[in-house]
Amino acid sequence: MKALYFDCFSGISGDMILGALIDLGIDVEKWKTELNKIPVKGYKIEISKKQKNSIWGTDVNIIIDDHHSHRHLEDLLKIVDESGLSENIKTKAKNIFYKIAEAEAKIHNQPIDEVHFHEIGALDTIIDVLGSLILLEMLEVAEIYSSPLPLGSGFVNTAHGTIPVPAPATLEILRGIPVYKDGREGELVTPTGAAIISTVANFVQELPPIRVDKIGYGCGKKDFSFPNLLRVYVGELVESTVKERNIVLETNIDDMNPQIFGYLVEKLFKEGALDVFLTPVYMKKGRPGILLSVIAPLVMEERLSEVIFRETTTLGIRKIYVDKKIMPREIKEIETKWGKVRIKVANINGIRKAYPEYEDCKSIAERENIPLKDVILEIEKLMERE
Repeated sequence: MKALYFDCFSGISGDMILGALIDLGIDVEKWKTELNKIPVKGYKIEISKKQKNSIWGTDVNIIIDDHHSHRHLEDLLKIVDESGLSENIKTKAKNIFYKIAEAEAKIHNQPIDEVHFHEIGALDTIIDVLGSLILLEMLEVAEIYSSPLPLGSGFVNTAHGTIPVPAPATLEILRGIPVYKDGREGELVTPTGAAIISTVANFVQELPPIRVDKIGYGCGKKDFSFPNLLRVYVGELVESTVKERNIVLETNIDDMNPQIFGYLVEKLFKEGALDVFLTPVYMKKGRPGILLSVIAPLVMEERLSEVIFRETTTLGIRKIYVDKKIMPREIKEIETKWGKVRIKVANINGIRKAYPEYEDCKSIAERENIPLKDVILEIEKLMERE
């Protein structure tokens, strides 16, 4: 199973993610072609090799001509919806922008739809977010991991004045994520970097056993006494070690408006749940109720528990630790009459399973105005011939 690991020894930012992923040997022209599917103009991208404390990495510089500095969340979501990018990228991008806006709204005590994004709503951040997601899709990795994040210390100047490091919005975004301080001064994790990595990666204390194939370095803009670089590894996970420990959060609810459950499920997925499901149950005194079950990475326990307490009528949550064995898998593409479609292929001990990616099938069904079941059936027939 192909996996990618973010080694964030000097923190993380949007441009560091772009640089590190491009440094793996990505086809830059193909990446720029995908970027052109985003309905924005007024920028150009410069890519160069730079040295940080004797280590060479890739530096990505986004030069802005259109200084449209007061976008709201609604503006960013519209840009994502109107892009020609995959549904998978659109979903993750919306989650990232929503996460940033929610953090800013809480810090500045504003309704989320009134937050002015300032720096984080500027065009370079739109390219950081969507550009990073495009690169990750191009790499076709099945699993993404990250090390804990160093927060840095001191103060930084922003559009809101001088604020402490880590920036309040950054720390808000990183609730539930493993972080540490080691005495280094400076802003090591930006809000954009925090929002991207907390959306796409599973956080681990140790690098899973992996046969490293490629290594990339992305340059940060500032110079420190330490190398301001983000390092990424790509390789194959050792099959016998493809295991994962998750937490299951459960609660029984029998006194809540059923209309709320749909919103709750969507909210939990946005906050990082791996799966959410509802089971009808009979409770004490014969009352019908709903068993809410949420499966999540261990580091998301506090954040998701807070969502459940805030959004439901429950007074208590059970937690169960579970181990999951995962079939090694990879993402491939097959050619169809509608264009290329991603399929997920899993193999273990001679057992093989393959499934078309739902978001790709959904996108075709909507674009061609045909039933989703027909799209899936056609692609499954093609898969049988592979």
